[in-house]
Amino acid sequence: MAMSGGTEDGEPMGEMNTTPLIDVMLVLLIMFIITIPIQTHAVKVDLPQNSDSNRNENIDPVKNKIVVDANGNLTWNGAPVNEVTLTQYLEQTKTISPEPELHFQPDATAKYDRVDQVLAIIKRSNVSKLGFIGNEQYREF
Repeated sequence: MAMSGGTEDGEPMGEMNTTPLIDVMLVLLIMFIITIPIQTHAVKVDLPQNSDSNRNENIDPVKNKIVVDANGNLTWNGAPVNEVTLTQYLEQTKTISPEPELHFQPDATAKYDRVDQVLAIIKRSNVSKLGFIGNEQYREF
């Protein structure tokens, strides 16, 4: 804190010492800043909850079968599906422990392009248990 001795003629100092006033103001400012509540900008979003009732009845916990027929139509355990539904089923099978087997059976007369599209969907879903069935139909005699 700065102190002034005044003038040499012995008269009292005519200026007010503002140093203690500034110190008090700084303490009050810091106390005010500390007591202000932190403002949070949050957006509440209601997310869907996973439950066992949301599981699809078309998914078998042991094995599932995808068939590509001669016309290129897909079936999942005998029920017709499209690519979006197939992707959802594959994602749901990954959540089951242990992961069920996936059997893939393309028809011998199905177009290769369609079979390749379905295999790409299966690969993107990272299914770990995949088996090809019906390969004997491709054997030459």
